Amino acid sequence: MKTKLIYTLLFISFFSANLFAQGKSVTVSGLIKGKADNSALPYVNVVVKTEKDNAFVSGTVTNEEGRFTVSKIPSGNYILEISYIGYATKKQTLYVGNLSDYLDLKTIEITEESTALNEVVITTKVKEISDKMDKKTFSLTDNISQNGGSVLQAMQNLPSVTTQDGKVQLRGNDKVTVLIDGKQTALTGFGNATGLDNIPASAIERIEIINNPSAKYDANGNAGIINIIYKKNKKNGFNGKVGLTSGLGSLWVRKENLPTIRPQYTFTPKINPSVSLNYRKDKVNVFFQGDYLYTETLNKNEFVTRNYDDGTIINSQLKRNRDTRFTTLKTGIDYAINDQNSLTISGMFGSEKILDRGDQPFFNSDYSERLRLWQFLEDELKTTVMATASYQHKFKEAGRILNAGFNYTFHREDEKYFYDNYLPSSTGTDAFKLLSDEQVYDFNVDYIEPLKYGRIETGLKLRNRNIPTNMLFIPGANSVLDSNAGGWATYKELIPAVYGNYIFENKKWEAELGLRLEYVKIQYDVNPDHVVYKSDGYNYTQPFPNMRLAYKINDNDKLSIFYNRRVDRPNEVDIRIFPKYDDAEIIKVGNPALRPQFTNSVEMGYKTSWEKGSLYSALYHRFANGTITRVSSTVPPSTLIYATFQNVNKSYNTGIEMVLAQELSPLYSFNVNLNAYRNQIDAFTVENKYPTTHTFSAAQQEVFSGNLKLNNSFHFANGIDAQLTAVYLAPDIIPQGKIQSRFSLDLGLKKAIQKGKGELFFNATDLLNTMIIKKQIDGQGFNYTSNDYYETQVVRLGYSYKF
Repeated sequence: MKTKLIYTLLFISFFSANLFAQGKSVTVSGLIKGKADNSALPYVNVVVKTEKDNAFVSGTVTNEEGRFTVSKIPSGNYILEISYIGYATKKQTLYVGNLSDYLDLKTIEITEESTALNEVVITTKVKEISDKMDKKTFSLTDNISQNGGSVLQAMQNLPSVTTQDGKVQLRGNDKVTVLIDGKQTALTGFGNATGLDNIPASAIERIEIINNPSAKYDANGNAGIINIIYKKNKKNGFNGKVGLTSGLGSLWVRKENLPTIRPQYTFTPKINPSVSLNYRKDKVNVFFQGDYLYTETLNKNEFVTRNYDDGTIINSQLKRNRDTRFTTLKTGIDYAINDQNSLTISGMFGSEKILDRGDQPFFNSDYSERLRLWQFLEDELKTTVMATASYQHKFKEAGRILNAGFNYTFHREDEKYFYDNYLPSSTGTDAFKLLSDEQVYDFNVDYIEPLKYGRIETGLKLRNRNIPTNMLFIPGANSVLDSNAGGWATYKELIPAVYGNYIFENKKWEAELGLRLEYVKIQYDVNPDHVVYKSDGYNYTQPFPNMRLAYKINDNDKLSIFYNRRVDRPNEVDIRIFPKYDDAEIIKVGNPALRPQFTNSVEMGYKTSWEKGSLYSALYHRFANGTITRVSSTVPPSTLIYATFQNVNKSYNTGIEMVLAQELSPLYSFNVNLNAYRNQIDAFTVENKYPTTHTFSAAQQEVFSGNLKLNNSFHFANGIDAQLTAVYLAPDIIPQGKIQSRFSLDLGLKKAIQKGKGELFFNATDLLNTMIIKKQIDGQGFNYTSNDYYETQVVRLGYSYKF
């Protein structure tokens, strides 16, 4: 049955296409010289005509240096016609593709000869342009059903993207690098996607999904890159946008609490005011953006049954009521020094205040006896400051550009936990405080040289990152904290890198070849008195090649093949030596001995499009060595479960992705996204060192899984738009277990008012309240099942006004 399914999907994928073809225009430049004396010729007429019917597209004259620039040329086949009094008219073919914004024809020589100019007839022709299939771009303005929520929530409707436990996955893989405006930041994490649930979607213009990054991107993140682009207006004069969104979540109790604990949040309020201002005059553009997000959320409501081999059964519930206040301020200035040089200076401030009030009761098998009650308060403040300066120099040749940039990030994590531990015979109060200051310095230089049939990109980058962390345990009476596992630790990271990329394109072929060379030095120094862990580190120099080869069958059909090699370095949180007690009996702890996970991936994509629709598909395969995953184990006679990151064996991810889009009428259009894949982790045996050295083994895990997303868009009269989105996630493997299927239905409505300057919207996420996380974990000597009824259903009402 599985074999038939695979062959069916392979057959369908061969006839597939790209949903997200995007229009693009190109600037063509060159230098005109006389052949006899090699002198530059000013005021030469340069005309671009279509090859098919000789229709005029655009034209210009050379400047005093003999250089010309013709802008906004759509992709296609053309004739470049050069004429000048006293010289023979010269015609040469010109192909304009999709891969480069600039083409440099270098020097073109013309021969002296007396001639007359023919009359020029001006016509226009617009042609649809396809992209190169490595990147998809989505405007959040079109995502009506998620307006007013967070970036993480908005991503759930995007093709290829799923979310699990607050992490973003691409094609079933959570090794994703998240960028903001093309840069790694502490807001989203360096190497992970933390914090996305607290960035308001109202602040974001668009999201780019890059499945096969080129060498100009950092090599981290084998699943791909998600680039979040903040809004930035460049209209002349003073203009802006203000908005206000409010909402309610947890509209009813999906599962009643276990006895003797505090109530779970219901009718949780949400509020998100936002403002975007811009002033542009002459050479100066000043911008400001401010967002505030206040939410109350039933962040977790997980019911767990643990079964041990000796017959012991423990039932528990972990309920977490969360209050979040998130403030983001971003401002900056663009200054055009002159026609060739420009400077941008910007800054960002983020403050995230989280209060978690949690209850975790433990009962015996028939709930007749409460074994333990763990109540806690988490008080966490995260502060982020960023400063960025970027300089651009444009050479006289159009498209020849030098960029230089500097980025500084400071991120403070100030976390306090207070616990009350109620046992049948005693009561204790424990606490701990974690303080972590992260500083990152990034410097980069990038150069672009346009060619007649493509371009060359090259550059270098230097990163220096330092994270001193201190954990102070404050044990009370009858404490269960491992106070000897506290102390200080410092993470140090140095990464210089250099890259080169060559892009070629003609009428039938496209090629992109790149190589990135990275040197990485990691040092993790820990408190010498730590009960288990010692200082550790590693370094390596590795090449990371990428390749794309494409054949253009015709204007609407293209076949592409991709290859790249990438790495996932352990994040500082993954190696952090301190046990985390957000669950009283499932203790999470890092592992300083973690090493990078290297991944090779290959992909074949095919696309076709027609007048009002398109179809896109890709076959992909990834294989990783030293796979990083979390391993859960016990150390008898204790029943506590310790979840520790480890490098296990090889893993594989093979799948097919398809996106079909069709406009059936001006009233209705839809797109369907199917992602089906097979995940496998080979059998492994590892040695866990915390809390004492013990060995853990696991058999091979594999699963066929996937997801299906259907977006329906409706365009009614009187400026009313609607969206209905259905998402189905099939069962999948997780470390040592499986997660069951999930389903949700989202609805959104919006109406333009005030002559298009204002907009009202209403939406409801998880309309039927069906999104429940169900897991089954199998360990040595135990297994457990869990159902998490956390908050997924939210209704929102919002208004925005542009001026």
